Amino acid sequence: MTAQQRLGQLLMVGFDTNAPLDSLDDLIAGEHVGNVIYLGGWDGAPKVTRTSTHLQALVSPEATGGVGLLIAADQEGGVVHQLRGEGFTRPPTASEQAKMSPAELTREATGWAKEIKAAGVNVNLAPVTDTVPKEIGKANEPIGRWGRQYGSTPKAVSRSATAFLEGMLEGGVEATVKHFPGLGRVRNNTDFSATGITDTVATTDDPFLQPFADGIEAGAGLVMMASARYPKLDKANPAMFSEKIVTGLLREQMGYDGVVITDDVNAQALDAVPVGDRAVRHIGAGGDIVLTGAAPDADEMLEALAAESAADAGFAEKVDASVERVLTLKERMGLLPCSTTKP
Repeated sequence: MTAQQRLGQLLMVGFDTNAPLDSLDDLIAGEHVGNVIYLGGWDGAPKVTRTSTHLQALVSPEATGGVGLLIAADQEGGVVHQLRGEGFTRPPTASEQAKMSPAELTREATGWAKEIKAAGVNVNLAPVTDTVPKEIGKANEPIGRWGRQYGSTPKAVSRSATAFLEGMLEGGVEATVKHFPGLGRVRNNTDFSATGITDTVATTDDPFLQPFADGIEAGAGLVMMASARYPKLDKANPAMFSEKIVTGLLREQMGYDGVVITDDVNAQALDAVPVGDRAVRHIGAGGDIVLTGAAPDADEMLEALAAESAADAGFAEKVDASVERVLTLKERMGLLPCSTTKP
């Protein structure tokens, strides 16, 4: 792979349901972007399947080094289900899923996974492994308000989130635990606010970390970082830009060596951070994939990553490590030219 193809593996760009079929062709074929997320509510499996087939057909030695794309969606359930209509079951909210036994939830999730897998989606950015305390409940804007939590205790969250995750894997879809190290105590949604997004409680021995640890143990292919702030863990940086949290806590203390992805960096919480710096800071912290719902931002991010790699040998080594982790996941998924398994 060329240097630019390798950098392209570190981005995931949004594909809006209303965009033309060829809207990402130049980014994938020309700029070597290696991953896509469906946004905006995609109606019907035929449309999703047609788009997924088109995207994977762009893969070539010249475009991506022959490496297949991660094609992701948020398919949690309840209000958060980007794939809908013909061919897709609408999963209930996590709060409703939690009423099922673990075995029943795994069976149901396996079926949901098979549906999205058949449409060419190979990554689900779920389950939510945030714990929302009862005393906060619906006052927690990003999770509790919408019933996205599996429970109000880490034990309850682990029970159901892990069952959901195991079903995704059984159905052939990689699963993602999110939003590390937890959004359950914040008040506002980082997508729409730069205030009220601080968890003043979380520490390195926070019980709310346990559902993430259990999801990792169950085989989660990705961990998604929050853009919220955790001053007892890092006073200076939001989680996705924090070496103390990504490398120190998640990788070193908790032993996770897989792919770390951002929540959408096209969020109001990050408005003060220049676009290119959003990519550089995540990779510098020990992360791997930068997710942006604003596909046009990809060029600026790639330029910033290339410039920082050229200027800083230590950063270039971090880029190499990130690419290796992404390609290791893709090998497991059968997306490399040399993969022994096929998607």
